[in-house]
Amino acid sequence: MEPDLIQNSQVHHNNIEEFGPKFKKLRITDNVRELQTVLRDKSTSRGDFIFVADRLIRLVVEEGLNQLPYRTSKVTTPTGQVYDGLRYEKGNCGVSIMRSGEAMEQGLRDCCRSIRIGKILIQSDEDTHEAKIVYAKLPPDIADRKVLLMYPIMSTGNTVVKACTILKDHKVREENIILLNLFTTPQAVHLVLNKFPEVTILTSEVHPVAPNHFGQKYFGTE
Repeated sequence: MEPDLIQNSQVHHNNIEEFGPKFKKLRITDNVRELQTVLRDKSTSRGDFIFVADRLIRLVVEEGLNQLPYRTSKVTTPTGQVYDGLRYEKGNCGVSIMRSGEAMEQGLRDCCRSIRIGKILIQSDEDTHEAKIVYAKLPPDIADRKVLLMYPIMSTGNTVVKACTILKDHKVREENIILLNLFTTPQAVHLVLNKFPEVTILTSEVHPVAPNHFGQKYFGTE
């Protein structure tokens, strides 16, 4: 597991402009901040944690869908009127970085029932934190798809960099990767975007301290 506090992170970064145009942050409302608070509170029960995590995941997923391409679509309403609307362009998929990324899969399926979801398992060396690939199962035509990459907690960014490398090895275009994330550190954002400047990162919070207990608490492996 990545360290909870990254060294030399003395400043709480609030200026998202420093990360560039490919970085997106969920609009912070009192509701969103309350969800973040419950997830960081060590006294939160596991049942409440899962309930609140799923709510925040849904918000991030819904905003992530806004990053996908749409096409115009005319439909006829039950009253016979023609409505000028939108539909998703075909060719989207999800990829979860196991295990914590799997917590976001249901939120994506709740919004896109038939979406295909691949999986990548990456383990970090406990001493060096170097990310190593253990397993990858991806849609065979992933190179032609937009990819919603799911990983809720990003501390160092090493795991996401390795996952993006795997996707690029499978011919996925960098600009077609959208990272859905709940909490990240400034260092992680800088690392990922320095390595892959065309990847889109969407998160709910940037903070020097990442709640790395997330996966253990969500899956009950504390």
